[in-house]
Amino acid sequence: MKNAFYAQSGGVTSVINSSAYGLFLELKKTVPEANIYVGKNGIVGLIEDEVYDLNKSKKSLDLLLDSPGGMFGSCRYKLPEINDEKFYEDLFKKLERYSISYFFYNGGNDSADTCYKISEAAKKLNYPLNAIAMPKTIDNDLAVTDNCPGFGSVAKYIATSAKEASLDIKSMCKTSTKVFILEVMGRHAGWIAAAAELANDDNNTYVHRILMPEVPLNEETFISGVKSDVEKFGYSVIVASEGLKDKNGKFYTASDTKDSFGHNQLGGLAPKIADLIDKKLGYKYHWSVSDYLQRSARHISSQTDVEQAIAVGRAAAKLALNNANGVMPIIKRINNHDEPYAWVIEESELIHIANKEKIVPTDFISEDGFRISQKGVDYLKPLTVGENYPKYQDGVPIYEQLDLHLAEI
Repeated sequence: MKNAFYAQSGGVTSVINSSAYGLFLELKKTVPEANIYVGKNGIVGLIEDEVYDLNKSKKSLDLLLDSPGGMFGSCRYKLPEINDEKFYEDLFKKLERYSISYFFYNGGNDSADTCYKISEAAKKLNYPLNAIAMPKTIDNDLAVTDNCPGFGSVAKYIATSAKEASLDIKSMCKTSTKVFILEVMGRHAGWIAAAAELANDDNNTYVHRILMPEVPLNEETFISGVKSDVEKFGYSVIVASEGLKDKNGKFYTASDTKDSFGHNQLGGLAPKIADLIDKKLGYKYHWSVSDYLQRSARHISSQTDVEQAIAVGRAAAKLALNNANGVMPIIKRINNHDEPYAWVIEESELIHIANKEKIVPTDFISEDGFRISQKGVDYLKPLTVGENYPKYQDGVPIYEQLDLHLAEI
């Protein structure tokens, strides 16, 4: 029997479980005889023989649609290169034990690399496997695809939070806080920070400065701009990517700690920017870090994002069943700027996606480097459109989990 294996990887999102839902729905409709196995904590579950048997769950898969986070557990785990014969022989013995023919890995850049290695190892070992990567990342930095499931909801959260915080600061700026800094995720690409531009409209400026990795920070120009904001508006709201770089192209804040993929641990940007403003201008400030709040906010997910998350899951199943291998379903925007937003799902080979990053284009950034251009706004806005509220009880969302049971093979 040909069975399927699915796992979640990397930092999760508010809609990653919706992609799992789309995948499972399509598999159950098309190959109802297949067993679906899910890795507990990503690929680590397969390596450590902790695999869920989805057929043992008695609850409705609809629960996946409302819940944020990774319902099956995620991981950051770098697979060795495919010349590590023993590792892959052992791993594929586990796949063979479960009769896995369809392999789905749901994640971002590093996860695409994992799926690519699995697909290449399958060829090398002559194992019949259809390995499909499913796109997911709040950073929106996957190459080839127009946008990434998970990003639209984060963009909505950041634009909304920045707008609301701005009105708070505005209320008190005459006699109290004059500067607010919101630090958001984004190591090499400033997509999340860029989304703060959506807080603004033709008549109101709620976010005054956006700091992104694509634009090295010139401290003098920045400080002059903040001073100008306070003089003009009475206050200044700044949204900054954690991966902001200095004039020499080095991370403005980075620790020596690295993850399994060799990425430096980032953080501490907001207080450093606040300290700079304090020393140069002496303004009273507040700062905040959106951190996990931005990626887990299922209560404010965008309808577009939920629909696209489900769609890439369903497309992944179809690709595998059509004998594709080493590919990813991608989102392609098909409308012109003067037409309503429209998109379709296509496919791309993982070799064009794995370990590659898509940064914010220069023409999406304003001339002074501190705002987003109209072209950038036109790109961002449709991704945040629509509301898809989870079910509520006693004023808070119901995030009921599936009843998960480990497979016994």
